[in-house]
Amino acid sequence: MSSTPPPSPDTTRFPVFPPGFVFGTATASYQIEGAHDEDGRGPSIWDTFSHTPGRTEGGATGDIACDHYHRYREDVALLRRLGVDSYRFSVAWPRIQPRGTGPANTKGLDFYDRLTDALLEAGVSPAVTLYHWDLPQALEDRGGWRVRETAEAFAEYTRLVVERLGDRVGRWITLNEPFCSAFVGYAEGRHAPGAREGTGALAAAHHLLLAHGHAVRVLREAGASQVGITLNLDRIHAASSSPADQAALRRAETLHNEVWTEPLFHGRYPTGEAETWGELADGSYRRDGDLDIIGAPLDFLGLNFYRPLTVSDAPYAETDASRRTATDIRVAESDPYGTRHTTMGWPVVPEAFTELLVDLSRRYPNLPPLYITENGSAEADTVSPDGAVRDTDRVTYLRDHLAALSAAIDAGVDVRGYYCWSLLDNFEWARGYGQRFGIVRVDYETQERTPKDSYHWFRELITINRTAAQEQH
Repeated sequence: MSSTPPPSPDTTRFPVFPPGFVFGTATASYQIEGAHDEDGRGPSIWDTFSHTPGRTEGGATGDIACDHYHRYREDVALLRRLGVDSYRFSVAWPRIQPRGTGPANTKGLDFYDRLTDALLEAGVSPAVTLYHWDLPQALEDRGGWRVRETAEAFAEYTRLVVERLGDRVGRWITLNEPFCSAFVGYAEGRHAPGAREGTGALAAAHHLLLAHGHAVRVLREAGASQVGITLNLDRIHAASSSPADQAALRRAETLHNEVWTEPLFHGRYPTGEAETWGELADGSYRRDGDLDIIGAPLDFLGLNFYRPLTVSDAPYAETDASRRTATDIRVAESDPYGTRHTTMGWPVVPEAFTELLVDLSRRYPNLPPLYITENGSAEADTVSPDGAVRDTDRVTYLRDHLAALSAAIDAGVDVRGYYCWSLLDNFEWARGYGQRFGIVRVDYETQERTPKDSYHWFRELITINRTAAQEQH
């Protein structure tokens, strides 16, 4: 592990945040844990998907990933050195209930017990995400998120986790990015379970929200005081002011944003459903009272942001309406930004981050406080002869996006914290191991961890903000 820091940066370029602002990093269970068949863990949809030929780049799987299951103490030590206030990790449902229902697998809970205690011993507050996409395969075999029973099973899973960890975990996140679970997984087929459906994907979106609502109730009953959900809302622009492109923008807003925010914060389904999905949005999966469950009050909203979208009107990709998926909404995406792109191909537009936050707070005056639960970039890191990892593009990305976040706070948006994605290079879902988001480099052959320049930069940012907070007192 290299301890070589980067050259001292210009500290005037470090944004300063209000006292009490939370700095953290984030990871997800399937992306880092490995140990896919140890201590009673059952298979998840991502085990099945990644082991299916052609589904992931290079046939990559999460079987080993970063071996965090065995090396978590080393990773907690990295967090301690980094100086973060909090660490966001997710619990793997198949470790707790190998078949998605039934009694808890004690060894699975024991792992998260050990991790939680290690974090607290290091002075790092755990923030737990209950679902980051690794649905037990047994539940998918019975219908997955298309069916209501999965939302009900999620409530029991939540109960098992909070009963074990609730005395030490202060912040709970029910779901991470349900858009990806419902639409990338059940409509586009690029993520597990790899389905390409219309009404099935919309049913999945609804049942994910219902699962969230059930989990909120269970967490409240257990005494949890900080409960929220993480959404990957998008800042979307129309390619032109033409009526057709403006209509495409409204459909895209419905698909990407309002399907989540309207039920959660306005207690209603999106008004643009019929225009966006037509007969696919038949509502057959809804019941009276669902909105009351979904709209339970929250203590915070987690928000993930990476890049903006620009959309224009387009014909349906599938001319046969019976085969149309829920993401085929007569919208085409374009890239007019003329800016640097990350290795994921995403444009780097920090000002869109400010715009998204300000617009969201204006649309929903009852919005709870925000935490940025993911923000970061995949970059082509360079390992220098002395072993240091130079990732100047990532440092610039983080600096500019944190400045954009600071601008949103100055504009009146109530943001309480920021979690950098990600602590470690990891399994980047269908993109395999070619995309590196970590501020710590992982050599996947040796599992050696090496803090990058961005790690040292982020540590200095935290130090400067703590010093500023002390001076204000």
